[in-house]
Amino acid sequence: MTSIDRNASNSCAAWSAALLLAMSATANAGSLGGPLELADEGSFFVNGQLTMSSHPGTAVGGVMQPGHITTGQMYVQFRIPKTVTGPAIVMVHGSGHTGATYETTPDGREGWATYFARKGFPVYVIDHSGRGRSGFDPTPINRARAGELDLKTLPDIQIAPRERAWIFFRIGATYGTPFPGSQFPLEALDQYTSQLVPNAEATLPGGGANTVKALAALLDKIGPAVVMVHSQSGAYGMDLVRARADKLRAFINVEGNCAPVTADEVAKTFAKVPMLSVWGDNSQGATGPNGDERRNGCVATTNAIKAAGGSARLLLLPEAGHKGNTHMLMMDKNNLQIADLIIGWLGENVPAR
Repeated sequence: MTSIDRNASNSCAAWSAALLLAMSATANAGSLGGPLELADEGSFFVNGQLTMSSHPGTAVGGVMQPGHITTGQMYVQFRIPKTVTGPAIVMVHGSGHTGATYETTPDGREGWATYFARKGFPVYVIDHSGRGRSGFDPTPINRARAGELDLKTLPDIQIAPRERAWIFFRIGATYGTPFPGSQFPLEALDQYTSQLVPNAEATLPGGGANTVKALAALLDKIGPAVVMVHSQSGAYGMDLVRARADKLRAFINVEGNCAPVTADEVAKTFAKVPMLSVWGDNSQGATGPNGDERRNGCVATTNAIKAAGGSARLLLLPEAGHKGNTHMLMMDKNNLQIADLIIGWLGENVPAR
């Protein structure tokens, strides 16, 4: 065996040993905080419509054959705990994400989807209509490829680059430099950016409105529930309150838009649904959409709801003693402490049934 072969063999053995050690550490750590007893677990879709696609893709033989496809559907994954002690809760992700937002954290800790189930809440995690497991409509893209559409008419399908995610999601003000005391699991940044996906709902007529309709259909199916939204879906949640206030037991808006609302909407609709607006750290003066304007809109809306006799709270985590949280606070190292704050608020504001 040559010295090169011996070195390669030694390197392979060392790499294998390191991999086994890492796998063992991961297995020992586990992503759950102990056994999780469920009465049921599964998935389904709501609100899909059959649509004739002239260009579903080139079939075998190179022929484009029109056919019906399902569009606008929303994927729903559910976990029903063995012992139910809290209301059902629907978890809705934000821009560039899927339901993975609420699953295992990037560094392998328990996420909110299983933690809330562990605490007795039936949990429903969705992928926006047109996003992730909900699928999208490739027809306009295929038509453009076939030369039937001007390329400029194609939708702008956005995805958050790593550099933009770092700044907009408030890991740090400058890419590569985290905020002092940041709670984000920086060692798992590659795992986090791997879950970012394109906003493919842009291929659907109505875009995000499809998710609002699907969420309404979900509440019609499962009955009244708490709805938790994040970031982009804050606006969707506000429209859902407008459409199904009678089906929302509470509205938890995690760093999403809370405005604008009219005084009439507040009095007739929003004051009837308990609302919690949750904000992490470093939003003051932040670059991008997750800063002063959005947070101040939530301040105004929660104050208006309280003035109208409703139940509303703006939970600024730094003021509550939790510093360093990012925009992705459900993934931060203290994510379960934040979950407990939300669960405590629900216990105080959502009547038992």
